[in-house]
Amino acid sequence: MPAAGMIIEYNPLHSGHVYLMEETRRQLGAETPIIGVMSGDFVQRGDFALLRRQARARAAVESGVDLVLELPLPWAVSSAERFADGGVQTLLATGLVTHLTFGSECGDAAALREIAACLLSEAYQTELRSRLGGGASYAACRQSAVEALLGKEPAALLETPNNNLGVEYCKALLRHGACVQPVTTKRLGAAHDGEAKAGEYPSASVIRDLLRQGEHSAALELMAPAMRTQYLAEEAAGRTPVFSEHCERAVLARLRSMSRAEFAALDEGQEGLGHRLYDAVRETASLEEALDAAKTKRYAYARLRRMALWAYLGIVPAERPAVPLYLRPLAANAVGRELLAKMRKTAVLPVLAKPNHVRRLSPEAQRLFEQEVRAADLYALAYPDLSAARGGSLWKEMPDILALDPGKE
Repeated sequence: MPAAGMIIEYNPLHSGHVYLMEETRRQLGAETPIIGVMSGDFVQRGDFALLRRQARARAAVESGVDLVLELPLPWAVSSAERFADGGVQTLLATGLVTHLTFGSECGDAAALREIAACLLSEAYQTELRSRLGGGASYAACRQSAVEALLGKEPAALLETPNNNLGVEYCKALLRHGACVQPVTTKRLGAAHDGEAKAGEYPSASVIRDLLRQGEHSAALELMAPAMRTQYLAEEAAGRTPVFSEHCERAVLARLRSMSRAEFAALDEGQEGLGHRLYDAVRETASLEEALDAAKTKRYAYARLRRMALWAYLGIVPAERPAVPLYLRPLAANAVGRELLAKMRKTAVLPVLAKPNHVRRLSPEAQRLFEQEVRAADLYALAYPDLSAARGGSLWKEMPDILALDPGKE
């Protein structure tokens, strides 16, 4: 039987995400199990998740995912390439996944795979090098290099975010020689950062913006039913909505206490971006102003956001593990429980089902888990009700095993 893998954030989960699950099972079979690899409390764009990982994982299982595994922090808050690679490696490590499913603007897996193969070629590297250094952004140089090799129409697919992420998924599959088939569903409804129209699937960013603007009822209407239930429960407990602004002074305090050398260590490309950010945080009084001051046409805003978040969380790029070091289940239903049982034989990484299993891990894996613990404690400081922000939660947290049969809770 096929098993589908998805790399997800669900920040928050909405009807478009549910549609992708339904399409996955329509294409692969109604009984196809779905394994989701989900970001924890922080997400790829360098931001705090709207709800904590446990609530989002439970909503995912109640909406159709069978097993949710955590995408470790160093991959969850990285570039699209590293984010995709970490997600793919986690899915491959289960030994169960046969298909990788995702949404894209084009809905054409073959076209995205062709671009991915191009990006891994020596010819592409030659074309890219000839364009870098001219002042254009990396994304523009990349698209221009692909256009030179494949033509204008394929290269134009790189202009949209979900196509881009799909290409990165395909790259990761090719890089690891995986016998996993990419399957993409054409994205319907609002664009990634666009407004939702009546009857269309929304985007997660629209829902977050509505909550920021105080449009509570409108935001809830756009969430998937299970997500809406989890949101209301978390809101009643004082744990949502979580926005980065709630910890802005703490982030700025961390940034202002850092040396130039520490900022330079955050700059993966060693292009002077760390020095720009070092100066900016001393000349401005808000994080947004600092990022705007450091930004240039060449550097994406999300890259700067991630650097600021790395500083807050104590992530140093050079110290990140090369590969995921364990599989940590967050939530599962009865099918997911069966998948976990199979993984005892098929998984190539240890399964961290209980916090006390940490002691069985390698020293490097233990350090990774301890980094997750610290990040969760810092995330909790962004809760609307600080009395709910107790530390050390990950040392007590067990996978949420749901009984979804009628009459059970």
